[in-house]
Amino acid sequence: MKNDLLKEITPLTQSDCFTLFSRTKKEFDFPLHYHEEFELNFIENAAGARRIIGDHMEDIGDFELVLIGSNLQHGWFNNKCESTQIKEVTIQFHKDLLDDKFLRRNQLSFIRAMLEKSARGILFSQETARQLSDRLRLLNQKNGFDSVLELFSILHDLSTSRNMRILSDASFNNTEHFTYNSRRIEKAMDFLNGNFDKPVTLSELAKLVNMSDVAFSRFFKARTGNNFIDSLIDIRLGHATRMLIDTTHTIGEIAYRCGFNNMSNFNRVFKKKKNCTPKEFRENYNAVGTGTRIFI
Repeated sequence: MKNDLLKEITPLTQSDCFTLFSRTKKEFDFPLHYHEEFELNFIENAAGARRIIGDHMEDIGDFELVLIGSNLQHGWFNNKCESTQIKEVTIQFHKDLLDDKFLRRNQLSFIRAMLEKSARGILFSQETARQLSDRLRLLNQKNGFDSVLELFSILHDLSTSRNMRILSDASFNNTEHFTYNSRRIEKAMDFLNGNFDKPVTLSELAKLVNMSDVAFSRFFKARTGNNFIDSLIDIRLGHATRMLIDTTHTIGEIAYRCGFNNMSNFNRVFKKKKNCTPKEFRENYNAVGTGTRIFI
C-alpha cells in the first residue's frame, strides 16, 4: 500500500531547521500519508477523532501529542469527533537535523532513544501534552536561533517524560533500526527479523550469542524492555498487519506466513494487541484509506 499512499512534499527547505503550522479547523481533511521529515503533532479539542500511525488505530482524547518518525504513514480522521474548533500545532523537522555522531554524545542519549522509537510512532501522556501545550503554541513567536534552542529543549523534555507509549508494531516500518548498544542483542534481533516465519526458541537465540538460557533471557529483557516471546510476537504482528494492508492474501495465509501455527492463536493474539480481529483491522484500514491512493 505504500505506493498507494500520499507522499507529502512538505514545505520545509534544506535551508531551514524546522517548519511549524498552527491552526484552528473544523475537521480533519488530509489523507493518510507519509514524508521523510520527523513530525511532532499536538491536537486539542478533537475527542473522538481517530488516529492511524503505522498499523495502529485508536480514537483520541481531548489532548493529543505524537512524534512520528521518517516515512511512517499517519493520519487523523473525523470519526466521532463533533468539534468544529480543533486546535492543531504541527512541527516538522529534517531527519538529519541532529546527525548520528552528535546524537551519540552522552547528553543526547535520551533524545537519540526517543527519535529511534519514533520510527514506530510515540504517543505522549495527556499530562505531558498539557504541560507543553503553551510552549508548542508560542514556538512560532520565537525567532532564529532562539526558536531552534526552544525546539531542542522541547524534544529533551519529551524524551525524559513519563508514560510515553510506542504505537506501531516493531517490524511494520521497514526503515526502523534501533541501537541496543549490544552486539549480542543486535545479532539476536537480526535473527528474529529474518526467521519470524519459522519456529524460534529462546534456547536457539541463547546458543547463537553464546549465553545460557537464563542469562540471555535476563539480558534480553534488560536491553530491549520486552521478553523474548513478546518481541517475537511484535515482529510477527508487524509483518502480519503490513500484509493485511499491502496484499490480498487470505487471513489464514497471512497467519501461516508470519509464523502463527493456527488461526485461533493468531486471532487471539491479534485481538489482544490491536483490540480488533484481523478481518476488522483490514476493513477499518481500507475504509479510511478510500480516496487517498495518490503518489507524488
